[in-house]
Amino acid sequence: MAFNHLPAVMHDALRPLSVTPVTHSMPMARNHRPSGPPESGGNRLSPRTVLDRLATGAGRAARITHTEHLPPRAGRHAVWPDRIRPEVINAIQEAGVDHPWAHQATAAEHALDGESVVIATGTASGKSLAYLAPVLTTLLDGSEAPNGRGTTALYLAPTKALAADQRRAVKALAAPLGNRVRPAVYDGDTPVEEREWVRQYANYVLTNPDMLHRGILPSHPRWASFLRALRYVVIDECHTYRGVFGSHVAQVLRRLRRVCARYGANPVFLLASATAAEPAQAAGRLTGLPVHEVADDASPRGELVFALWEPPLTDLHGEKGAPVRRTATAETADLLTDLTVQGVRTVAFVRSRRGAELISVIAQERLAEVDRSLARRVAAYRGGYLPEERRALENALHSGELLGLAATTALELGIDVSGLDAVVIAGYPGTRASLWQQAGRAGRSGQGALAVLVARDDPLDTFLVHHPEALFQQPVESTVLDPDNPYVLAPHLCAAAAELPLTEADLTLFGPAVPDLLPQLESAGLLRRRNSGWYWTRRERAADLADIRGEGGSPVQIVEAGTGRLLGTVDEAASHTAVHDGAVHLHQGRTYLVKRLDLADSVALVEEANPPYSTTARDTTAISVLETDTEIPWGEGRLCYGSVEVTNQVVSFLRRRLITGEVLGESKLDLPPRKLRTRAVWWTVTEDQLDRARVNPEQLGGALHAAEHASIGMLPLFATCDRWDIGGVSVPLHPDTLLPTVFVYDGHPGGAGFAERAFRTAREWLTATREAIASCECDAGCPSCIQSPKCGNGNDPLHKRGAVRLLTELLSTAPDPRADADAHTNPDVAVDVGGEVEVEMVAEAEAEAEAPTVA
Repeated sequence: MAFNHLPAVMHDALRPLSVTPVTHSMPMARNHRPSGPPESGGNRLSPRTVLDRLATGAGRAARITHTEHLPPRAGRHAVWPDRIRPEVINAIQEAGVDHPWAHQATAAEHALDGESVVIATGTASGKSLAYLAPVLTTLLDGSEAPNGRGTTALYLAPTKALAADQRRAVKALAAPLGNRVRPAVYDGDTPVEEREWVRQYANYVLTNPDMLHRGILPSHPRWASFLRALRYVVIDECHTYRGVFGSHVAQVLRRLRRVCARYGANPVFLLASATAAEPAQAAGRLTGLPVHEVADDASPRGELVFALWEPPLTDLHGEKGAPVRRTATAETADLLTDLTVQGVRTVAFVRSRRGAELISVIAQERLAEVDRSLARRVAAYRGGYLPEERRALENALHSGELLGLAATTALELGIDVSGLDAVVIAGYPGTRASLWQQAGRAGRSGQGALAVLVARDDPLDTFLVHHPEALFQQPVESTVLDPDNPYVLAPHLCAAAAELPLTEADLTLFGPAVPDLLPQLESAGLLRRRNSGWYWTRRERAADLADIRGEGGSPVQIVEAGTGRLLGTVDEAASHTAVHDGAVHLHQGRTYLVKRLDLADSVALVEEANPPYSTTARDTTAISVLETDTEIPWGEGRLCYGSVEVTNQVVSFLRRRLITGEVLGESKLDLPPRKLRTRAVWWTVTEDQLDRARVNPEQLGGALHAAEHASIGMLPLFATCDRWDIGGVSVPLHPDTLLPTVFVYDGHPGGAGFAERAFRTAREWLTATREAIASCECDAGCPSCIQSPKCGNGNDPLHKRGAVRLLTELLSTAPDPRADADAHTNPDVAVDVGGEVEVEMVAEAEAEAEAPTVA
């Protein structure tokens, strides 16, 4: 493994935050309800009635493959610990909460005892109040100090908008307490003139990990009085800190703990998470501390009707004559339209920015035919909007002016819209945890709710809507993160040394990989060893070494060519697929064509247009094995895990007709390749295995290619990842293995743990892959099983039956890799810190995760 991107990254300018906004309010007012199951009230339709109405019409009922009913649940009250100050209890009661739920009281007790705690309960269960009661009590205690700020608290949210909305909620709750609680947001949008006041006088500072990493910790002497008094650190929506991003945040928190210790503080960490497997272990990995777990949800819940919905096959044919299924985008737009007409308040979660825009445009057009006033009550909400656009949408959402919203999946984080009746999920969001987080947005006032998962034309979605037990009878996933990833750890060691010289006493804080990394950082001239420790040697800001969100470069600005007006931004990592020359770009219902992508200046020039097509980028990928860490026999073949180098290049784009999905043509692109050193799982097969599988040389490439596509689509069922987190390559004769080989790799520098999880669960993963291909109703392969919309080879060759026979043979001799992995693991991982620039490449960029067409 090489670690050669650091020196170049130091020259990057400090970038503005590019985060997807969400809204968040504390779900507290439910606590005054009776402890019995909530009843439907007012004129609301029951969720079953709403679903029955959606199912009327030609062929609609046949699209529902399964309906799950979750009955209502009674709540269990408790009393606040006696150490919660009476003023705080009175303020909570004024907000409409007479008594806490049992899990709120338990979490508050741990916090007051000085024990870090994670509250992992369901959506709308009152997690915010569980940590705010002890925090506000402690802030009131501190306000009685001579300087008026004897205690402080820090709140971290994954997005700026979530922190801003939480500040509004805290301010409202603490209003009866006067000016003794002074909440303030400190992020990239905070005016310069306000920042000094926040540092000196605010006692509840709300920010995000990016600002903590780049703004607060490097300037810690200016925050000395705040950090010296820091008692609590609240980490909201902590389940979002997973993969590479979570690993970076884990190291930022270790740096925070170290700086706090320098000022004599030892803060308690209070974490709030959606329901997750092993939340205490995940919270412990994130903070580096022992964490108590509160996961027994005592809040009441209304009934939830959850439907699985598969769009029908059409009479059209796509690539290679494959049958075309109606898209999840078109189907979701229909459902959002119907729900809006019924007066059912709905959020439609969509995986891509373009998909959110398309769904809102289609719904608005169809609603205008019914009632022009309804069309104005549906909108899109996504990242990349300007701040003022986001604020306007948030206000309309809170006021109830908007009845339907098509939103990217980041809106699942804590949005609290009173009276939301239904959620439509356009495509499986990648994990069961996210699925339940999104479904839980409905019914937040305690009423019954409807959730509908609309399957995309994708192997995993097809599998899930026909195997409901995989969703409803399986636990949610554990949060995967690896703070010891050397690509993550090394830049944070440099940042820590720049904040305070590293000493021997600090090494245990940052993990067991530190002793191996420090000499390499010294050799690269980044750190210098002196008697008192390791010092940062450069004039550049060390914090700029770590790109914690993995954006890989400055955001690309989308500018209207004729006027110079800034429309929005897109992450550099997604720019090659999202705003290449000729790409169709949607923004708030308007359609633009990209005239030119200028990578040097990070600008995409666009012109308003109305093309009758959408665009889908295609890329090619080559892969080489750097080091094999683990290798076990699979019959005559091998299953391997190790380090690889991936070279990826976007080479062309397809134009697809909006109405039918018909491919109108393909245009070549001339974009530079990207190189990525990461981790991969790969498997090989021998000639004898191919003979037994009856896969001849003419079928081999197609069989491998089909298995690769389907296995990428199925991996999110076994690893906590999304499809755009991973990539794959299949080769009939790979030069490094000298055998037919299929690779699946992490789309992040140094790896993200997904390929390792694939290796550990390979037998189950590839068994599900085989079943997904074999059970698909198509003859020769389609997007529901083996075709990929991003395939750089035009989904050629593909051989469905060959893939099934090949996987059947491979699995017939498959061992359990977990039994032998330890015996074959190579513990030596080399990290090279010098050399050429390495560019991060994410295999499936979020901005184009679904290439939506409308049928």
